[in-house]
Amino acid sequence: MYESRTESPLHHRKFLGRLLVHLGAAAGLLALSLAGGMAGYMILEDLSAMDAFLNAAMLLGGMGPVNTPKTDAGKLFAGCYALYAGLVFIVTAALIFTPIVHRVLHQFHWDDED
Repeated sequence: MYESRTESPLHHRKFLGRLLVHLGAAAGLLALSLAGGMAGYMILEDLSAMDAFLNAAMLLGGMGPVNTPKTDAGKLFAGCYALYAGLVFIVTAALIFTPIVHRVLHQFHWDDED
């Protein structure tokens, strides 16, 4: 997927395209995670769509839930979703920064012997 040490760095337009693909994947992951969190809160805690959105978004953003879960199933879901949200944060950061870090490192290590 990425160019090797012997290949020249990508042209700026191709790099921008690669970066946009990674940003799209990160946005898709966040959208799916938000939708899953909303569904869980709506089904297990009987929250409205807006309250479910707020709780899921706050957990994904690292702030914590707004409404305290009332049912055991809701508490279990909130705990598992909070752990999942932490992993989503790490994966999203990796998706966004990987092409940038690769390009910077590739500039330093590119063998230009031609």
